[in-house]
Amino acid sequence: MTRPDPRKTAALSAALSGAVDLGALKARADAARQRSTAPPASAATDGGPSPWVLDVTEATFQSVVERSLDILVVVELTASLSPEGEQLSPILEQAARASGGAWLLARVDLEVSPRVGQAFGVQSVPTVVAMAAGQPVDAFVGPMPQAEFGQWIDRLLDALRDRLPGIKAAEAAGPDEPAEELDDPRFVAAEEAFERGEFDAAIAAYEAILTAEPANAEAKAALAQVRFTARAEGLSAEAVAAADARPDDVDAQLAAADVELAGQDVERAFGRLIDTVRRVYGEDRDRVREHLVGLFELFPADDERVARARRGLASALF
Repeated sequence: MTRPDPRKTAALSAALSGAVDLGALKARADAARQRSTAPPASAATDGGPSPWVLDVTEATFQSVVERSLDILVVVELTASLSPEGEQLSPILEQAARASGGAWLLARVDLEVSPRVGQAFGVQSVPTVVAMAAGQPVDAFVGPMPQAEFGQWIDRLLDALRDRLPGIKAAEAAGPDEPAEELDDPRFVAAEEAFERGEFDAAIAAYEAILTAEPANAEAKAALAQVRFTARAEGLSAEAVAAADARPDDVDAQLAAADVELAGQDVERAFGRLIDTVRRVYGEDRDRVREHLVGLFELFPADDERVARARRGLASALF
């Protein structure tokens, strides 16, 4: 595979200064790598032993049941080779470390302790079961975003606060210190693929996020940016001259608009495609319209240049 020129990729990213900043993707990926190599700041919040995160086996699972008589116990049933489990585990661990003992995370590797999974009727991993007073009270299967998990655990704590004395005691004491928000590992992987110039991998990663979360605005914006960068990577300024010489060549007009946008000539790029919509019909018109709408997604919704171009597109279509 021919690797993209990183200098050109950086230039394209910088050129889109009015759009969603792809440089922010790099910053997040760099931060994630720094955290992964930095020494722990404290055992309670940065990866050292914690009394609220336990690895449990068949032999020790009874202790989990006993702990659930006092506090909420969240049982993570997973497998060491599960990609979905790798996404979810750090979210659960970070939240448990920040809880100050209001709830306990008990992790079970079903490859080592399969009978625990059989007892819960697990059919896929990861499966997460909440236990209180020795009984399962709620559960979910598969990955869950950090914010959604926080809402799930808060609802359980609210419902069980009067039944489990350990919850009130822990909340009265308060956590040792606020926990740092955990980066979503799916975004980190996508951003790192982009930084390596592996555009297809980055696109696939963002598409996977949107398949699971169709309303995820951050993933949608990032996907538009990566797709644009992948297209513009192979273009040159000569594309504009070629398009000017062939006004009815749709492919040439699309390429020229990408070059102009990368060069920060935003309104000219939009105007070129609106004029092309007026000249062509049928499938060609649909292609140009879709391309233009895709370029709109690179910018904030309230960008005045986008607003004017949307009005121009509507006029050209109708």
